[in-house]
Amino acid sequence: MENKKIVYIDMDGVLCDFWSAVESHPDRKNYSKSTVDMIPGIYDDLKPMPGAIEAFEKLFEDFDVYILSTPPWRNPEAWIHKRAWIEKYIPKAKRRLILSHHKNLAKGDILIDDTNYRGQSKFEGEWIWFGKGKFKGWTEVVEYIYEKYTNKEKKWHEYLHPDYQLDN
Repeated sequence: MENKKIVYIDMDGVLCDFWSAVESHPDRKNYSKSTVDMIPGIYDDLKPMPGAIEAFEKLFEDFDVYILSTPPWRNPEAWIHKRAWIEKYIPKAKRRLILSHHKNLAKGDILIDDTNYRGQSKFEGEWIWFGKGKFKGWTEVVEYIYEKYTNKEKKWHEYLHPDYQLDN
């Protein structure tokens, strides 16, 4: 059996477009930046980030991929909405969702995350800070992972849906 590298992918801001949902929510003005995760229903059916579903599908072919997300403690409905999102948008990951407030405890090779306050910098593998530096979007992330961790050359644009616009 092939020993695949383990990849963890965060949800909010990486797979799901949380901030667009916040900005368009009618109750946004009643919450501070640190409490927007408490808006009732905010996690209900978030839109996927551009290229996220395609990226998951491609990585899933060659890596052992899991979704590692931190749901807000004071918003229990978010825990259910995260599971429902997986079942709707990435059904093959329905038993690959891990919810944790301590991402450094996950054992694996790669963590793709857009924040640094849940133990990401202490993750034992490589932390790819999504949306920062050379990792502006899924194009850069997928091509980097394939270049570094496999001997397969996969150019991201060759695997995208024809209607998808490159994010760079």
